[in-house]
Amino acid sequence: MAAPPPRLVFDTGFSPETGQAVALADGVVRVSAPNAGPYTFTGTNSFLIGSGRLVVVDPGPDDAGHLAALMAAIGGRTVEAILLTHTHTDHSALVPKLKAATGAPVWFGGAHRLSRKAKWFEINGVAGSSDWRLRPDRVLQHGERLALADQMLEVIATPGHCANHLSFGVASADTLLSGDHVMGWNSTLVSVPDGSMADYLASLRRVIDLPYRRYLPAHGGAIETGPDYAAALLAHREERNRQVVAAVGRGARRIGDLLAAIYPGLKASVVPAARMTLLAHVEYLEANGAIRVARGPFGITLFAA
Repeated sequence: MAAPPPRLVFDTGFSPETGQAVALADGVVRVSAPNAGPYTFTGTNSFLIGSGRLVVVDPGPDDAGHLAALMAAIGGRTVEAILLTHTHTDHSALVPKLKAATGAPVWFGGAHRLSRKAKWFEINGVAGSSDWRLRPDRVLQHGERLALADQMLEVIATPGHCANHLSFGVASADTLLSGDHVMGWNSTLVSVPDGSMADYLASLRRVIDLPYRRYLPAHGGAIETGPDYAAALLAHREERNRQVVAAVGRGARRIGDLLAAIYPGLKASVVPAARMTLLAHVEYLEANGAIRVARGPFGITLFAA
């Protein structure tokens, strides 16, 4: 009999030490930006990898104080590349200014794109927070190994939160920079058509099978037992799929019905995120034949399969 997945426990007690260079391992430093909010938790974590020469991962929001904090942490050292886990603006908006200040090229998984073509009447709930204009100097591919800053970084495609999401393995530190794919403070927003639940679940399975023990997410604190935590997240999402199917079977016909059945008493500030993620679950379940969906100008209607 297979062992049950680990219990999912969120860590909401993280103290970011905003604007300070916090050493997490040899050659790994975190600088947290001052953009706390319902979707960003305590703010976006930027990472400096290396010692004599550096790589910056996820410069963060366009904030003058955060740019100053990053430049202070860089301390005049050469930045060999700026890497992005993905192109939501809380991760990428500072890129032009940091590139101008350091002269470093910008590498990521290609221009921002939808996970699939938008359907009739569909609204992209995260369009306004996506960096549509940014272009990479180099498009990174899954499986590449980057010899940068006296480190070997592994490029790992982890789509789901959005189509161009990457994670980066730092072999010397037994660490995965997991971006927004795996975070310790909350489960990840998956909003169609920007993201894809099918891709997200497949990407969770991918990182679970990797050798990296410690995860450093772009929001919140370190996850010391990363693969176990990712397995707990996967089990959580699979249980949510079962809850949606059961609620539809009991007569839920609209996303609002699912919201009331699955998230009773949810804070108003995160209701939009819950609705978006439920839509992603619905699309996944429809594609797998578990429920049926009728679409029209006034939204969707759900039916048991």
